[in-house]
Amino acid sequence: MNKPLRVGIAGLGTVGRGVVKILQQNGALIAARAGRSIEITGISARSRGTDRGVDMSGYRWYDNPVDMALADDVDVIVELIGGSDGVAKALAETALAHGKSLVTANKALIAHHGMALAAVAEEKGLTIRLDAAVAGGIPIIKAISDGLAANRCESVFGILNGTCNYILTQMERSGRAFGDVLDEAQRLGYAEADPSFDVDGIDTAHKLSILAAVSFGTALDFDSIAIEGIRKISPVDIRYAEELGYRIKLLGIARMTADGLDQRVQPCMVKKSNPLAAVNDVFNAVVVHGDFVEKTVYEGRGAGEGPTASAVVADLVDVARGNRTPVFSVPVAALTKAPAAARDALRASFYLHLRVVDEPGVIASITEILSTEQISIDSLLQRGSEEASGASEGGIDVILTTHETEEGAVRKAVLKIMGLTSLVEQPTVLRMVKN
Repeated sequence: MNKPLRVGIAGLGTVGRGVVKILQQNGALIAARAGRSIEITGISARSRGTDRGVDMSGYRWYDNPVDMALADDVDVIVELIGGSDGVAKALAETALAHGKSLVTANKALIAHHGMALAAVAEEKGLTIRLDAAVAGGIPIIKAISDGLAANRCESVFGILNGTCNYILTQMERSGRAFGDVLDEAQRLGYAEADPSFDVDGIDTAHKLSILAAVSFGTALDFDSIAIEGIRKISPVDIRYAEELGYRIKLLGIARMTADGLDQRVQPCMVKKSNPLAAVNDVFNAVVVHGDFVEKTVYEGRGAGEGPTASAVVADLVDVARGNRTPVFSVPVAALTKAPAAARDALRASFYLHLRVVDEPGVIASITEILSTEQISIDSLLQRGSEEASGASEGGIDVILTTHETEEGAVRKAVLKIMGLTSLVEQPTVLRMVKN
């Protein structure tokens, strides 16, 4: 057997601890599959004295993880620190500069600096593996770059954040408000003390930018992603979605259109016949459309010690085998700079929830505005204050779904509706995903 692959692990939180456990418990199996053993020679974390439930006494400790990247007995750095800049960025840059390959679960680092890091790795003949950065235990990066290599990708979309999916699932099951379920998710450890990156869609956007680059062979373009989170989703909208045969999910969606690359993160109404509608709690799922393979669906746990650590170790196996797959499927120089598609040009069906004063002529005013913008109504529901749980006193809920239309037309119509004196609250507008 070849000489061992010597690993330095920076970050010993949930995932780092899981990586150590896997390498200790399944070391012989991994060595047989990799063709060489994978051995931990160095570790680093914020606190040396923390009891992490696994024996790490045999590994050299580094107070500064960047020093570990300079060590002669480390071949590859596993970066599990997190964050787009700071120590994580310095560690990645130092590792590559000193001839060490990089394995990372850090989607923010890759989304913002992946192109520069990949260019250095290619120049030095090194490897960067990042499967653990997107969708946890789902091997979606490998599936697209290797398994679907013969296909031109047309779209990639899915549920990429387990925290948001858990919150929306619990809101649906219990009828509770967003804030109450978020508090529960934080107590259970599914949400961070500061949940902004998750619930505001930033985490999903980081992952989507990586998926888009791998899928379409385009340069990373995080800044062009339209991002909307789930804070405004109400139990009332979840109940109306159920009545219409849909479920609300936070989706990351990337499509290559004739006008350019369309990337967006937004809560959507997903038809119950769509496989994503059945993905609940902390699970993730990704749907990829290829020109020859057509639709493929991937589902699994998107976070946690076991799934994400499993993906990290799988990346280490690739490094041990000498796999040199480019970070984004093709070399950095071959990545194209796709223009960002105009957001308003998207054609889709939409859900509109309007809470209005119960008085004559309101519905006529709304439908006239929609007609002026050439928006065709597919269905219309009206619920009185007694039927619409949570409705303002004296108000009624008007729920509209449209036939396929341009998003720009819907935006214009909603602005006009917001000018009506009969409107009680801000409208809710959701894209509807059927297939």
